[in-house]
Amino acid sequence: MNRKTLFRIFLAGAAAGVVGGLFGWWQLYGNAVRAERDLYVGRKTDYAALTDSLMPSLRHRAAFRLYAERLNLENTFKPGHYVLQPGMSVIEVARMLKLGLQTPVRVTINYVRTPAQLAGKLARQLDADSAALLRALTDKEVAAGVGFDSLTLFSMFIPDTYEFYWTVSPEKFVQRMRREYDRFWTPERDSLRKRSGLSRLEVMTLASIVCEETRKTDEMPRIAGVYVNRLRKGIPLQADPTIKYAMQDFALRRILYRHLKYPSPYNTYINKGLPPSPICMPGIPAIDAVLRFEEHDYLFFCARPTFDGYHNFARTLREHNANARAYSAELNRRKIK
Repeated sequence: MNRKTLFRIFLAGAAAGVVGGLFGWWQLYGNAVRAERDLYVGRKTDYAALTDSLMPSLRHRAAFRLYAERLNLENTFKPGHYVLQPGMSVIEVARMLKLGLQTPVRVTINYVRTPAQLAGKLARQLDADSAALLRALTDKEVAAGVGFDSLTLFSMFIPDTYEFYWTVSPEKFVQRMRREYDRFWTPERDSLRKRSGLSRLEVMTLASIVCEETRKTDEMPRIAGVYVNRLRKGIPLQADPTIKYAMQDFALRRILYRHLKYPSPYNTYINKGLPPSPICMPGIPAIDAVLRFEEHDYLFFCARPTFDGYHNFARTLREHNANARAYSAELNRRKIK
């Protein structure tokens, strides 16, 4: 074999090596992700389930498997919520999973009536089941760790949308919400609170009643003012929503006389003052309505017989009874029982 032939073979081998090297480099460092996608890796997810979920989103699958093996990814991947971005390489995807470089999820908490309902809503947004979340939301030690007890902890949650890591533990979730609670109670809100003479818990509890009485935000400060007047005068609040809560019958459409005697600390017909804790998770408009309650001399209110969501207000029992009769007559006409 002459020198020219040897040289040509050498050049061909070198070219093949360069091409192979470039191909290998491209497999590892090139664009491996086809399109943006959310990838959820739960705490109970095994490696086979992870790869089954991941592979349809990747090019260069063989390269991923080789690199993942080199990283021992099978035994070191972290659960979490990950976002696969177009242009990410095999190396970037594997390292993201190994290091647990999660993308936070947006968690919305809003109107619920009980800790169990809150746990169920959170379980649909986080990698935790509702039973574990409910335990944390009602646990004495967890509550004490954030300055509450297991009954009043529910008053700590302010409806809003927050960012969390998908794998946040129920206990860490509660601790974070304590920080959000402290952030919500600004010096301005605390200053307004002192005007009413209510504690933060009492504000949240009264706001929960206001929230259940009306969805009309422009009317909330007036209703709050009625209840503040009754509290100041030592008159029972006689709030119908507290009867529904006491009975845990939220489908009850009409409060009858027999319901008013239901034995419960939440029954504001037989107990003076506020209930022991909120009867729902009030929205921020209801909370601010209590803080900015309207100054007036109304002591009663009753839903309008027009069923427009608003109420008629009264200063005397005689006026109120007339309003109540008109509303009751309309309930009867509509056959609402």
